[in-house]
Amino acid sequence: MLIYTIRRLLQTIPVIIGVTIIVFLLMHLIPGDAAQAIIGEGAPREQVEQIREKLGLNDPLPVQYWNYVSDLLRGDLGDSIRSNRPIADEIFKSRFWITVELAVYSTILAVFLGITAGIISAVKKSTPADIGVMIVALFGLSMPNFWLGLMLIQYFAVDLGWFRPSGWGDWSQTVLPVVTLGTGGAAIIARMTRSSMLEVISQDYIRTARAKGVRERIIIYRHALKNAMIPVITVIGLEFGGLLGGAVLTETVFAVNGLGRYVIDAIRARDFPVVQATVLVMSLMFVLVNLLVDISYRYFNKRIDFD
Repeated sequence: MLIYTIRRLLQTIPVIIGVTIIVFLLMHLIPGDAAQAIIGEGAPREQVEQIREKLGLNDPLPVQYWNYVSDLLRGDLGDSIRSNRPIADEIFKSRFWITVELAVYSTILAVFLGITAGIISAVKKSTPADIGVMIVALFGLSMPNFWLGLMLIQYFAVDLGWFRPSGWGDWSQTVLPVVTLGTGGAAIIARMTRSSMLEVISQDYIRTARAKGVRERIIIYRHALKNAMIPVITVIGLEFGGLLGGAVLTETVFAVNGLGRYVIDAIRARDFPVVQATVLVMSLMFVLVNLLVDISYRYFNKRIDFD
């Protein structure tokens, strides 16, 4: 297991290098002059040149990339054009952990609802319960997060006054964003759990356990569910990574001061160093989540051989 973990860590190095190249090129391939976009169309040429010199845009592209990677290795994500403060401080002192909390809480909700609904749907196959669960899951997949967030604010915050419609901190501010972000993930997990459970339940060892008189609850939760979890874990990992990115709209709707709202404000202000740094941080988080998912496979299925 340790050897496999080290090997996977080493394999992530080329992926991380590729991520830095893609993020770097995306910011530099945007049409137009980045310095002109930052300072405004009517700005004097001298000011534009000062911005270009400050950002290193006059250097050749390979030199810019080398400087970019060198700064990253020192933990320097650059400075914000708007605030003139280090981007790393603005991200990691508050906003990063708010987004991580939102993604973690939403994933926990999605896993609980999705796995529960998937098990019920698989055990009650072709019954009204199964059909009802799948209809709700389809509705959850089709519903945009921002629309659900606005509806929840209108009904539960404005009409009933049960929750606060904006901000982040206490439970009254946390519930609505978590429900908004976790609903779509729960629907995907429910459908995957149902499909995987139906495949496992049809296996010979499940029929043998039933023939031996093993209680149905033990068969479902101890034998079937654990063996059905491998594809579900993959979906959960992808969903968590997706929730980090999907938090952009949710944080904007609920005025949550996380990474999503941070990058939206940076885009509006044309603060390209902030956009570049935020996209990079989210991408690296996604890579880390995929690594943890790969390592967790062995826990759920001892037959997996990492050698």
